[in-house]
Amino acid sequence: MHERNLNYEQAAAIVRERSSLTTDIGLVLGSGLGGLADTLSERTVIPYAEIPGWPRSTVHGHQGQLVIGKLEGKAVIAQQGRAHFYEGYTLEQVTFPIRVMRLLGVKTLILTNAAGGLNPQYQVGDLMLLNDHINLVGMTGNNPLMGPNDDTIGPRFLGMVHTYDADLRRLARQAAADAGVPLHEGVYVCLSGPNFETPAEVRMLRGWGGDAVGMSTVHEVLVARHAGMRVMACSGITNVSIDTLDVEAETNHEEVLDAGKVLVPRLTAVIRGVLRALP
Repeated sequence: MHERNLNYEQAAAIVRERSSLTTDIGLVLGSGLGGLADTLSERTVIPYAEIPGWPRSTVHGHQGQLVIGKLEGKAVIAQQGRAHFYEGYTLEQVTFPIRVMRLLGVKTLILTNAAGGLNPQYQVGDLMLLNDHINLVGMTGNNPLMGPNDDTIGPRFLGMVHTYDADLRRLARQAAADAGVPLHEGVYVCLSGPNFETPAEVRMLRGWGGDAVGMSTVHEVLVARHAGMRVMACSGITNVSIDTLDVEAETNHEEVLDAGKVLVPRLTAVIRGVLRALP
């Protein structure tokens, strides 16, 4: 673990050299949702390629840079795009940025993602606040907390009941109401991807209580909670999951990016409202 910690420290040192802002809020922005980082003031932009050990996204819609600046008067550090397990990275690599954020002083982490709507009441363009998740990737033997545990970071066995911070969820609900943005709250199912779900899988995941399904976020949430961060996460519903074979439609990444254009202002309103309400 010592060698890995050294890599985290090296990456954190590069960020400190480029920006003097002390950030205690981190943002992770998913597919097509990176536009929020463009609204930061006093911005410092660092391409991932210039940070040792930082994984680079190969997915269209993920800009691949770290943006440090101010939003609603709060100093934040934002990932404009993330790496995914399906790109061939290990989960340690996928969650590397979260550990670096911890070293940089981040105590509150807000994550966004693009997700498919399992809940029949969800429509494209809706937002869903995560209040729980089903980690199928972790259940099948791929968990970023596997391996030797570093007790200086967090506990060997991590409790998951209070994963998504109740106070942050309350602030998000209030921010959405103030902005007139409809906000669902539900369970996110994490799959490995990169293929979208079959109709049979959609029916199964819905039957298990899943409201939205995606290929990210939960790994980062686990590492953040392991390090003691408060976590809030929000899904932008970019497509409605297809649960029958008798349709001409097919899910694709282009519709994910198109829906992001609608979702960015909605997510921006909610996240800005939460940041305004934080001390």
